[in-house]
Amino acid sequence: MPADTSIYDTKITKPAFRKAGENDFFRDLNKQVQAAISERKGIQNRIVFKSALLITFYFLFYSCILLFGNNTYLLFAFYILTGWSMILVFLNTFHDAAHGAIFKRRIYNEWLTYILELFGSNSFVWKKRHLLLHHPYPNVQHWDIDVKQSDMVRIFPQSKWFSFHRYQHVYMWFLYFFYTLNWLFVRDFKDFFGTKDNYLKRVTVIPRVEYFKLFGAKVLNLFLMIGLPVLVLEQQWYTIVAAFLVMHFAASAFGVTALLSTHADEDADFPLLGEDGQINNTWAEYQVAATKDFCTNSRFANMLFGGFNHHVAHHLFPTVAHTYYPSITPLIKKVALQYELDYRSYPLHEAIYSHFMLLKKNGSAENLFAAGEL
Repeated sequence: MPADTSIYDTKITKPAFRKAGENDFFRDLNKQVQAAISERKGIQNRIVFKSALLITFYFLFYSCILLFGNNTYLLFAFYILTGWSMILVFLNTFHDAAHGAIFKRRIYNEWLTYILELFGSNSFVWKKRHLLLHHPYPNVQHWDIDVKQSDMVRIFPQSKWFSFHRYQHVYMWFLYFFYTLNWLFVRDFKDFFGTKDNYLKRVTVIPRVEYFKLFGAKVLNLFLMIGLPVLVLEQQWYTIVAAFLVMHFAASAFGVTALLSTHADEDADFPLLGEDGQINNTWAEYQVAATKDFCTNSRFANMLFGGFNHHVAHHLFPTVAHTYYPSITPLIKKVALQYELDYRSYPLHEAIYSHFMLLKKNGSAENLFAAGEL
């Protein structure tokens, strides 16, 4: 059954990358990376251990809500720790499993991705968004829906400008605290039922069973995070709801920190496609142009962000476990320099500031895309 295109009134051209020549950046890089990986196969075991440990922490902190939640301070503390551990599992475990990078057998990775249902979302739709739209076409308008979230924020300079965008560099920092709540209770439903700018349904058909899973996951998550604590604790229901909301605010602040620092910065490439959809880069060259790293020399960041800080390596080698990325990134730097490619890596504070500058720049009506002048 083909994807439903009847709800769209415009034709979107599929991006096309320049074919690689004899002297190819990715071919040379891939040879060196494969040699480096083949010599250090033991690193694969680290991600299995790390994933098991982080999932254990998630359930441990959640259990502590039920065991010690009659103390209001501990209630809020363990809700926050549960939210942070949820993001750690997402960044370090679910994300790699979605790319088939943890286990050799595909089915094991598939099973592991169902942890997103426990968190209240839908793994099928997330993987389609991420694998079919974001990874092939990062920062390409009408395709990368991981970057294009809503009209509330103008990330793409080609997007329609609204008068409130002139303040987006201020208000988005407050809205980012609602990121996970928006994901669970707005974005998922837009993906399933939305008819405006629903690019996901251009490339896939959502099976009927996923609709049942969508609602089942929401009900299960709300029962575990609110209903069960209300039943077993002596706290007032509104105190538990408040702790649930604070958990999501804390989780959002942590998760958005990683997500903001990888694509949407003032120096990122946001190509304006012509009628033929041609991009004047090879696929690999474009991944370097549209992606950036942060804090690659920090062991703490490597442990915390699950390879999101080595995001160029992830986009070039998405099926490789993130525990290899600290070994791959120096090779990318070296080969990119040889091919005169603009590889970018920043300290975390500079990456966040660069996102602020992008918001401020694209929030202005005074740009050639908003004015319609070339």
